[in-house]
Amino acid sequence: MSDSAQSSVSLTVNGSNVSVTTDPAVPLLYILRDTLGLRAARFGCGEATCGACTVIVNGRAVMSCDLSVGDADGADVTTAEFLGGDPPHPLVETMLEQQAGQCGYCLSGILMRAAALLERDPAATRNSIAEELDGHLCRCGSQGRILDALETAFHRAKGKQVEA
Repeated sequence: MSDSAQSSVSLTVNGSNVSVTTDPAVPLLYILRDTLGLRAARFGCGEATCGACTVIVNGRAVMSCDLSVGDADGADVTTAEFLGGDPPHPLVETMLEQQAGQCGYCLSGILMRAAALLERDPAATRNSIAEELDGHLCRCGSQGRILDALETAFHRAKGKQVEA
């Protein structure tokens, strides 16, 4: 950590109010993982290019490795842990039903970006879902299955069932 002054930062994380005293320049990802123990957002590249660290901040999917906690002060932050509730979020249910993931390293970021899109546009098409996820890297090759599962979840959100 740098020699910068420490300050108190307040966030709402997965519905709970949280206050931390830290260097405000620290990436939000580090606070989520190291201070709050939320491990779903993952460190991938550290340069906001892979998407593994994606969370939702004030309704928008953002890469938390590139957002300082100071810039997130007062924000509403949602992590993939929130999607795993009881019952799990429909995106998670569909991913599990279709066994869409393989290694899973990228999935939390993909799910968070998809959740933000689902909230914003539940009628999104397969092409717009794919376009939204374009910045996410999946190295194990399960992109096709992931996209199939997400498309199914979006169709269900619209009240339609599609065959997997």
